Amino acid sequence: MLKASFRSFLSHKGRMVLSAIAVLLSVAFVSGTLIFTDTITKTFDDLFSSTAADVTVSQKSDQSDEDLAMSGQIKSIPVTTVDKLATVEGVKAAHPSVDVESITLVNADNKVLGRDNGPPTIGVNWYHTDRSAVNITSGSPPTGPNQVVIDADTADRKNVKIGDQLRIINAFGRTDVKVVGIATFTKTNPGATLAFLETKFAQQTLLGSTDKISSVELDAAPGVSDEQLKANVTKALGPGFEVKTADEAAKDAADQLGTFINFIKYFMLGFAGVAVLVGIFLIFNTFSMLVAQRTRELGLLRAIGASRGQVTKSVLVESVLLGLIGSTLGLAAGFGLAVGLKALMTAAGMNLKGAELVFKPLTPIVAYLVGTLVTVIAAYIPARRASRISPMAALREAGAPQQKPLKVRTIIGLVLVAAGAFALVGAATGSGGGAGGLLGLGILLTLVSFVVLGPVLARTVIPALSAGFPKWFGPMGRLSRQNSVRNPRRTGATASAVMIGVALVSATSVVASSMNASIADQIDKNFGADFTVQANQSNPLPDEIATSVKATEGVGQVVRARLIGGVNLTYPDGHTTTKDQINAVDPGYTSMWKTDYKDGDKGRVGEPGTIAVSEGVAKDHKAVVGSTVNVTFPGGQSVPLKVVAVQKDAKGGFGFGNASTLSIADVDKADPGTHDFLVMFNGKEGANKEQVSAAVKKTLDPYPQFKVRDQSDYKDQVKGQINFLLYLIYALLGLTIIIAILGVVNTLALSVVERTREIGLMRAIGASRRQIKRMIKLEAIAIAVFAALIGLALGLTWGVVTQRLLANYGLELLSLPWVSLISMVVAAAVIGLLAALMPGRRAAKMNVLRAIASE
Repeated sequence: MLKASFRSFLSHKGRMVLSAIAVLLSVAFVSGTLIFTDTITKTFDDLFSSTAADVTVSQKSDQSDEDLAMSGQIKSIPVTTVDKLATVEGVKAAHPSVDVESITLVNADNKVLGRDNGPPTIGVNWYHTDRSAVNITSGSPPTGPNQVVIDADTADRKNVKIGDQLRIINAFGRTDVKVVGIATFTKTNPGATLAFLETKFAQQTLLGSTDKISSVELDAAPGVSDEQLKANVTKALGPGFEVKTADEAAKDAADQLGTFINFIKYFMLGFAGVAVLVGIFLIFNTFSMLVAQRTRELGLLRAIGASRGQVTKSVLVESVLLGLIGSTLGLAAGFGLAVGLKALMTAAGMNLKGAELVFKPLTPIVAYLVGTLVTVIAAYIPARRASRISPMAALREAGAPQQKPLKVRTIIGLVLVAAGAFALVGAATGSGGGAGGLLGLGILLTLVSFVVLGPVLARTVIPALSAGFPKWFGPMGRLSRQNSVRNPRRTGATASAVMIGVALVSATSVVASSMNASIADQIDKNFGADFTVQANQSNPLPDEIATSVKATEGVGQVVRARLIGGVNLTYPDGHTTTKDQINAVDPGYTSMWKTDYKDGDKGRVGEPGTIAVSEGVAKDHKAVVGSTVNVTFPGGQSVPLKVVAVQKDAKGGFGFGNASTLSIADVDKADPGTHDFLVMFNGKEGANKEQVSAAVKKTLDPYPQFKVRDQSDYKDQVKGQINFLLYLIYALLGLTIIIAILGVVNTLALSVVERTREIGLMRAIGASRRQIKRMIKLEAIAIAVFAALIGLALGLTWGVVTQRLLANYGLELLSLPWVSLISMVVAAAVIGLLAALMPGRRAAKMNVLRAIASE
């Protein structure tokens, strides 16, 4: 039986190719993702561990890095800390370090050298040690003011040469510098644009004072462990400082990068899972048809003594062989995918050219488990079906088994549909985590139910879809209509693969379209200013930006806005929050941003000594108009503020959300060092808005990183961000569509083999090759359009329910992208047509006499 299994597999290898490709694609996505993420992780682990100082001392802050970035604050410690630490027992050397991300680097043509999105631009002081991440490969180090060394990747990308004049822009203003050297990374460039400055110049330029540094990096004396040195330093400094060993610093850096890597990993593995699911249908269909075609062969095996168990094992052995071959090829393709992802990340700014691919033992184990187990699971039901073939089947002329009734399948499918619909209704009408769980359950149940009901729907829907075929295409149209539902189980399984891809794409389209419409609606409702000024990368705005805008001809009212994190608020009921985020604005804010207020005088929002709170806060903590809220800033300064307005709770986090709002004047007094993240302004009454916008843009020419946007620009910016994610999802879902196409091709190819004698007889009685091709094409189109319509119905349902679930979080408007949805159905018909080309050509080229003689 084992020999028979091997011979059977080799004799049907042509029929297995497309199924092997499905396994290959699924395994390639899984293994490629694992290889790529393991490579990034090891590369940066090595970078962080090799460049971290033995002990690093920096400012201890309760604020997160995100909070600090939003408010424009920069962590720093006194420069005198260096001398103090140099005398601590166990310290070999103490190096002052300046490291600031919130800067922009531009060339002489006023073009930004960094990237609009992604890796930051970092200003660093230059000092070189054995653990430095870069070496000077051209020019010389910076030795005085107004000198800069930049990284080689940025120099190559932006054609920067030694002697070029650049400009550094940050919250402290603009500083001209001259390129004196080019530095190359010794290992990997994490993608950032780096500007190295002489230490005192870096302090003044990046921190605003030569009395400050970002951190102190300590080298341990011989025989002193990092842990011991940390203990000595902690004892000497006391509170207010954060002390980390090399391992701790490397781990923190790796953890921050790990969040990004894990997002990529699980995002891609999620789509790999979808590809695996679609592949199951293809493999299931392949083995089902092979078993049906080999009825006589299997009957003969039973007649000469093979047991049911041996027949089952025989088919499963073939599936194992298919899984092993597909997994091996998929593993090799995974390497290619990982190389492609490396190139993609390099193009995005993360230079991984020198990084060697990491191939952990877990990767092939997962690859073979996925590929082989999926194939065996998909082949198990056809294998069981094969074992039930009786020895008498060997005497039958017709090999195909009789189709069983679909009654049980119909009942099970309807029960699942009802359960799934119940869960989706619960998700659409509920809120919170429970509703999210119901949405996931509803999607799963409805997907499974339509897979179960596929044959039932195929037998009823496809005849309706192809009702015009006999009239339009004559006898071939009638035959294609009958053939497409001849085996409803096979048709249902083939359609299921296409259905899943279309359902996911259409659901994603509905959610994305609704998101665009909802945000555009919120902008229309809330955006009261004529224009805004904001950085592309959320860098803080220098104070002179607002001053320059105010001084521009034609500009009327100007309102600044800041986001301050790490603030504690004590309400009238005595409750104190921890590390809240608040808004700080100028008077006139409510005319620029049309927030709805439930109570109080919204005109006073932004006045010194006042605060506006949200409706939820007012209800929970008795913060009514006239009451006092004590605000404690990260520096420890506490300020009592009077509640002058209560804001209606906003849905979603768009704009300024539900955070409390106070005056910038109060922030400047209690917590100096914060900076604007947004400037809003209107044109003077009667002024031409286009001329005002052009004038402000000219005023801000020296600051190319800051963009002047009107309401339409704001919408385009948000829409572009959503569409970028949408196109990425489309590209990944394309994998499932490819596998689904393979399924249609495979089904038709095996169907042609199954109907060899029938097609031969048709040719013998006068059917032309063109007519045979047309018949196959019409079958494929009917199946593909049927699958697309079912998938569209599922996707629309999922998308609508998701929108209703997220309505309380800002996704208030439902928008159906009809053009995209209709295009999917048309695309499905084209896909069906293309999938039928190869099987149709094969059917048309059959030798008539041989086809008639075949069994």
